[in-house]
Amino acid sequence: MRAFLSGKGLIGSGIVVAMLLIAIFAPGFIPETAATQMDMRARLSGPTASHIFGTDQLGRDLFYRVVLGARTSVMIAGSAVLMSILVGLPLGIISGYYGGVIDNILMRLVDTLLSFPALLLALTISAVLGPNLTNTIIAIGVAFTPYLARIIRGEALRVAQMPYVEAARAAGTNDFQMILRHILPNTMPAIIVQGTISLAFAILAEAGLSFLGLGTQPPEASWGLMIQASRDYLDVAPWTALVPGAAVAITVLGLNMFGDVLRDVLDPRTQE
Repeated sequence: MRAFLSGKGLIGSGIVVAMLLIAIFAPGFIPETAATQMDMRARLSGPTASHIFGTDQLGRDLFYRVVLGARTSVMIAGSAVLMSILVGLPLGIISGYYGGVIDNILMRLVDTLLSFPALLLALTISAVLGPNLTNTIIAIGVAFTPYLARIIRGEALRVAQMPYVEAARAAGTNDFQMILRHILPNTMPAIIVQGTISLAFAILAEAGLSFLGLGTQPPEASWGLMIQASRDYLDVAPWTALVPGAAVAITVLGLNMFGDVLRDVLDPRTQE
């Protein structure tokens, strides 16, 4: 617990908690039309008392759009990482526990996916399936699955060689009980840490896909869409790109800092 009260832990935890609170509760306090309501008389206006982050090219309030965009980013990134864990977890545990031919077959499939950069793989899948929210989640989830599968496989391989696992095997414990009682619980710290760090990259991936027109589609509020729409107005209204860009940067930084601290807390090798 002390690690979370340190400088990096406190900042990272604060950002993560703030983003979760905004994503969960802000939509309940902000009208549905707040992010899409246009006021052409106030288009591209700078920060004012009525529009604290200014407005975009259609006169929409950037504060409301950034806040509601947090919900989109957290929902897509969280769903994609959950999908990658649900697929990568059994692949990694089965591969690491059984080894041999099963390990070779599964890891060659994983290596095939790893040969493509994650964002490029997500871009290709999204282009094939078509741009919408569900396909964006699938594309990002598939892109991150091999990374999680590799890490889980390494942890399962390590745990499977532990003396208590050998003792349980000698006592006649079947494979299902072995995985459920010994392998899975001891791989959870690595899954939690990698899942947290993957959230940061998933948010970047969602913003990148939306920027390229293959992610979230208008009129939904999305940080990537906001940055894409601001390209033609950077010289006269730079805040239209700076505000969503800062939201992405701060969120990713907070998740990375939180993940680093979480890794130190859950890694037994760092405990005295």
